[in-house]
Amino acid sequence: MLLRKLSTFGGAAKTFAKVVPSNLKGKSKSSQEWLTRQLRDPYVERAKMMNYRCRSAFKLLEIDNKYGLVKPGHTVIDCGASPGSWTQIAVKQSNADGGLPGKPKGMVVGVDLLQIYPIEHAILFGNSDFLRKETQDKIRASLGERRVDCVLSDMAPNASGIRALDQENITTLCYAVLRFAILMSTPNASLLMKVWDNGDVPKLEKSILEYYKTVKRVKPRASRDDSAENFILARGFVGIER
Repeated sequence: MLLRKLSTFGGAAKTFAKVVPSNLKGKSKSSQEWLTRQLRDPYVERAKMMNYRCRSAFKLLEIDNKYGLVKPGHTVIDCGASPGSWTQIAVKQSNADGGLPGKPKGMVVGVDLLQIYPIEHAILFGNSDFLRKETQDKIRASLGERRVDCVLSDMAPNASGIRALDQENITTLCYAVLRFAILMSTPNASLLMKVWDNGDVPKLEKSILEYYKTVKRVKPRASRDDSAENFILARGFVGIER
């Protein structure tokens, strides 16, 4: 047995005029391609307009709007939170900011290996490795008596360029998130975590299904077409023993 990151963005994306960057001189080809893609990406523009810290906000918004993962009063853990767009969404959706009078106030904790600049109404652990016991102990201590209603993970390892190693590393992250969720979740809690398509994903899904009623793979429209990322969505946490 295993124990071991607008309130909606529905419809087609708004069409923006193509933007050709003018400051590419001296940059590598990969840097030129990245900058050009960023400037032409409507989600990047929308993120700026909505004051979200990065475009990934729309991935979580789409999934949450469809499946209702985060509700007022929920306790949410955001793993791999930097720069903080998923935490921003979770604060609003859980009512951790008290923006919904008469609704229960939730709690949001974000953690990342990188620095996270402060987000009002969220508890943040930047420069903290989620894989380390002391980091998870700090998260547990911040929760007090609360149990977790939703665990989010947009974590991914730095790409090494070696496909097999990268797949192994992201799978390791996913199992670490799953172990934490198993130990800390309340009944019927949800889990959402990023994976890269590889042969280990079906085995991971099978492991998750031991503890949740339903498991499925989702790919929001804000995920780029050329990206291998998917998200595993597990709902209805049933605990360690059925």
